[in-house]
Amino acid sequence: QVQLVESGGGLVQAGGSLRLSCAASGLTFSRYAMGWFRQAPGKEREFVASVSWNGGSRYYADSVKGRFTISRDKNTVSLQMNSLKPEDTAVYYCAADLRTARDMAVILPKYWGQGTQVTVSS
Repeated sequence: QVQLVESGGGLVQAGGSLRLSCAASGLTFSRYAMGWFRQAPGKEREFVASVSWNGGSRYYADSVKGRFTISRDKNTVSLQMNSLKPEDTAVYYCAADLRTARDMAVILPKYWGQGTQVTVSS
């Protein structure tokens, strides 16, 4: 049974930083592309970032480029979020899929975590 468990969310002031982590189990981690999505109240879930199975390729939504960094190590994928803005407020979800990291930006992944809340105050 695949499990993705996020941690690291919280409340931060605009301009601050947070680091999200996602621990994966029940899958062969090195075979999966991993990604982060987010969903703000009243909005659809949107792609944030993804990383390929070997960490060699990374993709970002335009809204977070230059501020967020995705990385992976062992059975964990992380999202370092800097220069946070109020519009980054959302529930952040970790995701995994056997498709490519590039595909993850346009095709919803198969496996999801339960989400972690990030709130950025102005």
